[in-house]
Amino acid sequence: MRNRRNFLIALFVAFMGLIAFYNVATSPRFPAIRTIDVIRLLAAGMCFGAAITALVALLFFRDHHSN
Repeated sequence: MRNRRNFLIALFVAFMGLIAFYNVATSPRFPAIRTIDVIRLLAAGMCFGAAITALVALLFFRDHHSN
């Protein structure tokens, strides 16, 4: 049950990412994006994702270790 829930959450997050990418890719300004801007956005997104993952893990493990 737990693995299935994790799979569904990952699938939902991937779907939301694909929707966001589709919105950017179909924008008329997409061809004008510079490579350095893409790299900076990717780096910022990875840092943001790591921070949210760490926060969720911290809250999740704190609840399970307190019992």
